[in-house]
Amino acid sequence: MLFWHVPAPNQALLISGSKRRAGDAQFRIVTGHGCWVLPVKQKTSLLSLSLREAEISEDCVTQQGIRIGVRAVAVFKVGDDPTSIANAARRFLDEQATMEELVGRIFAGHLRSIVGGLTVEQIIRERDRVAQEVKDGSHSEMEKLGIVVDALQIQEIADTSGYITNLAAPHAAAVASAARIAQAKADQEATEREQQAAALKAEYERDTAIKRAGFLAETEQSNARAAQAGPLSQARASQEVIEEQTALAQRQASLAAQRLEAEVRRPADAEAYRLRTLAEAGRDQVRFEADAHAYSERAVAQARADANTALAASLREGNQELLAANRTVENLPALARAAAEGIAGSRLTVLNGTDGMNEIASGIVGQGMAILDGLRTAGPKASTASTASPAVAPRADRAGSLPRKVTKLKQDGAGSGAS
Repeated sequence: MLFWHVPAPNQALLISGSKRRAGDAQFRIVTGHGCWVLPVKQKTSLLSLSLREAEISEDCVTQQGIRIGVRAVAVFKVGDDPTSIANAARRFLDEQATMEELVGRIFAGHLRSIVGGLTVEQIIRERDRVAQEVKDGSHSEMEKLGIVVDALQIQEIADTSGYITNLAAPHAAAVASAARIAQAKADQEATEREQQAAALKAEYERDTAIKRAGFLAETEQSNARAAQAGPLSQARASQEVIEEQTALAQRQASLAAQRLEAEVRRPADAEAYRLRTLAEAGRDQVRFEADAHAYSERAVAQARADANTALAASLREGNQELLAANRTVENLPALARAAAEGIAGSRLTVLNGTDGMNEIASGIVGQGMAILDGLRTAGPKASTASTASPAVAPRADRAGSLPRKVTKLKQDGAGSGAS
């Protein structure tokens, strides 16, 4: 805008004609912000606050009276405070382009005075001290000018009389001698190292040749192995096949043995065990049956013996009638069986049904009773020694007479047609 002025960051705006003042200054200083400026009544000017550089090249005489040339560089700028800006504005506002020259002359004067109080050796060894003394000596003057020195460096010291060269000659000679000695030692060491290198090289070549020969031998050996690898591999494969076949045959034999064990031997053992068990059981059964039969026969024999003993005792005591009755009772079934057999072989016609059969049975029983009565009457007369056979014989005769009587009845029935 026409009435609004804003200074750059490295500039200071100076406004004259305003009633506002900055300290003792007759004008207003504005930095870092803008402000209104009244035309005609107020006037503005700009002062640069940027960094500046002044080169110094001066012939100086040292404390020893030796002339040397010193070249230095000074870096400075206008201070940022209002007092420094005001002082620099009063002195350099219209001559800002010549500020480096003016400041360089001031530094040159101080540099000559500082170098005049020092020796060449001090200047060479203590350049930082020289620069710091020049800064300190010009501080008051720079402050009045409103200038702040950021850095001062001595770049070069020129020896126009050859003093520095002569001063460095002994050191240079010593250094040259040390250099020659070092070079000789270096050459000697280089020769020794070359010899060592040559020896190492020869040794390396020898080792290389030996290793090469070894490699060639290993190569030939490997080639020979490679040539034999095929047959060896085939032989190993055949051997492995044979081993596998052998193992398979062994497993098959083992399997066959296990199958024989499971299918033949164990069932045979089981069958043999079963037969042995059955044989032992049959043997025990036969033994038990024989024992039982023997026991039964012994019991029957004992019973018969006891019966015969009792019969003998009865005969001795005169119980023949009772014995005859017992024998008759014992033989009655046989008599009835004989009569039944006789009747079974004949043809009977029974007209009166059940009563006729009862009469026939009564007749048979009556005959048996008659035989019993005959035995009773004949019993006391029989002797003890012959009791069994006379009694049995009549019974046999009587039993034999029964079929004849039945036959007679059958014939009579056939002739008459009724009974």
